Amino acid sequence: MEKKQPGAILWHDLTVPDAAAVSEFYKQVVGWEKIELSMGDYDDYLMKHADNGPQGAEAGICHARGGNAYLPPQWLVYVVVDNLEHSLAQCTALGGKVLGEQRKMGKDAIYCLIQDPAGAYMMLYQQF
Repeated sequence: MEKKQPGAILWHDLTVPDAAAVSEFYKQVVGWEKIELSMGDYDDYLMKHADNGPQGAEAGICHARGGNAYLPPQWLVYVVVDNLEHSLAQCTALGGKVLGEQRKMGKDAIYCLIQDPAGAYMMLYQQF
């Protein structure tokens, strides 16, 4: 994945109990193509616009299972930060909450869910 500047919106995910049904909903409502992404025992889905080619996914729709079981059923935006540890410390110092553990995405990134003082959620994402 191309390295993005801090503050850039990188990705959107939706985590729900029935990703198969919800991904079909968005396929019909928005017109996205649906690509299965094997998670071992089940599939999550990459959703993309037909004109974006095989790498042009717009979003992910994931099952609320395993490491994703705690994620809220809302669209989560992934935003790039320079230093995840620093951003998480700032989050709590300014009245927000860090939810869950830091997670790795391959060898190239770590990310973590936060909640701001108003109650909104965001995934902070540091690329290496």
